[in-house]
Amino acid sequence: MSQNNQPVYLKLRDQIAAAIIEGDYPEGEMLPSVRAYAADQGANPLTVAKAYQQFQSDGLVEVQRGVGMFVVNGARDKLRAAEREAFLESEWPEIRAKMERLGIEPAGLLEAG
Repeated sequence: MSQNNQPVYLKLRDQIAAAIIEGDYPEGEMLPSVRAYAADQGANPLTVAKAYQQFQSDGLVEVQRGVGMFVVNGARDKLRAAEREAFLESEWPEIRAKMERLGIEPAGLLEAG
């Protein structure tokens, strides 16, 4: 699915997942509050809450009542594995097909980069 066609909460979820993978929200650390993240992103707090709820359902964050949501240990590796699998299943075949159409060799890309 193209990111442009994704619901806003999934776009926010992808942004937060990328931030966890990149270490912006390290394991054991608290995520920004729903209101703070919504204000930062110009999003509706209910939409952010829905994205956060998805992380909680997936076991990637835990709630400490009255304190906030914390990234659980192992969340980064779990997210990276899921992102890798999604890339290889949905994005890579299209990229590979386009490379073949354009006559681009993978080894040439590695040398050029």
